[in-house]
Amino acid sequence: MMIHEITALAGKYKSRKRVGRGPGSGVGKRSGRGQKGAGSRSGTSRRFQFEGGQMPYFRRMPKFGFTNANFRQSFWLVNLRQIIASPAFSGGGEVTNASLIEAGLVRDDSRDVKILGDLPEGVESLNVKLDVKVNRVTDPARKLIEDAGGSVHELGTRRDRVRGVDRNSDDRSPKNQTKKAKRRAYQQARAEAAARGESYKK
Repeated sequence: MMIHEITALAGKYKSRKRVGRGPGSGVGKRSGRGQKGAGSRSGTSRRFQFEGGQMPYFRRMPKFGFTNANFRQSFWLVNLRQIIASPAFSGGGEVTNASLIEAGLVRDDSRDVKILGDLPEGVESLNVKLDVKVNRVTDPARKLIEDAGGSVHELGTRRDRVRGVDRNSDDRSPKNQTKKAKRRAYQQARAEAAARGESYKK
């Protein structure tokens, strides 16, 4: 027969450990605090997760959570000097994602293509007509292409389409404004009204 079978109250109340009551108690003299040091003094405290100085468990755990790295925009970058140096475009022609892949200037279609406006050293302008239809074209590259009689049509990226940005327009501000963009526009309009000494209402 066990003691808990005699009564449910057996073992419910247990006397606290009384330390410093002599060597016969098992916790006399130093009262279970060890020899010396901070832990043996009164008033000491230690974090419950302290592991004796080794690398704590919460620092050994893998970190995870939200990051903006997933939303980073990656491009295949192609300079105008690479295009005019390529035999495929030596006489001009249509520059598209597919034609750049075929010419070996872009690896594949896993990323959007962006055309940069760098020319070979000593060259000031293009001497071939290019009809460019890619995702992005920088403003200097656009000017060089159009001055040479070519045309530029930016297809835009997924982010441009979501935000309602027309890359071929002079006004490239987002039309599908997010809550943050709307709040910024409201704050700017209110500040301009305050500068004029007027009250601004939506």
